[in-house]
Amino acid sequence: MNIILFGPPGAGKGTQSALLVDKLNMFHISTGDLLRAAIKEQSTLGMEAKAFMDKGELVPDEVVIGLVREKLEGLNGQSFILDGFPRTAAQAESLEQMLQSLDQKIEKALFLEVPRELLMSRLTGRWLCKSCGAVYHMVSHPPKTEGVCDSCGSSELYQRDDDKAEVIGTRLDAYSKSTLPLVDYYKQAGKYVEVNGVGETEEIFESLKSEIH
Repeated sequence: MNIILFGPPGAGKGTQSALLVDKLNMFHISTGDLLRAAIKEQSTLGMEAKAFMDKGELVPDEVVIGLVREKLEGLNGQSFILDGFPRTAAQAESLEQMLQSLDQKIEKALFLEVPRELLMSRLTGRWLCKSCGAVYHMVSHPPKTEGVCDSCGSSELYQRDDDKAEVIGTRLDAYSKSTLPLVDYYKQAGKYVEVNGVGETEEIFESLKSEIH
C-alpha cells in the first residue's frame, strides 16, 4: 500500500516513517532528502532546484514532482511513504496525475493528530550546550543537574531562536492554515485517515500499521 504520512511539526512523522521502513519494508520518500541528493549529484532537476533555492524562492511543483517520479520509477512496485509532499491541494492534484501515468496511486493519506499544547511542549523543550553541542529536552531528556551539561559540565545551555514558543506558534499556525485544504482534498477522495499521534511510539505504530494492512 502506498501512503502519504503527514501532520504538524513535532507530530512524530520521522520516527514513525523509520518504523514503517524497518518493519514493513516500505520505501520512505522525503522531498527534502530528494532535493538535497539531486543537488549533490548535480542532476538536471537538482541544478534547476538549486537555481530557485539560491534566489530564496520555492522550488516549483513540477520540479519536485519530477524528482518524485524519478524515485518511483526505480522502486519496482515497492510500497512507499510520501513525507513532506504534497503540502497543498494543487500539489496533491499534480501528484495524482503523475501517479496515474505510472499506473500507481495513493491508497491512504494518514494524518498524525497531536494536540497543539503537546506539540508546543515537544518543540519548545529543546536546549543545547554552547560548549559541546549536546542536545537536551526539558521533558523527555533533561540534564541530570538543571542548567548544567552532562557531557562537559558547562552551565551555558541555550535555546535556538527557532525553538522559542513565539516562533513555534507561528510555524504551527502557518501549517494549519496551509494544510486544511489538503485535508479536505483527501477527505473528498475518501483517502483521509486521522491517527492518534499521542502515546508510546509502538502504540502509534500499531495504529498506523492497522490502517495500512
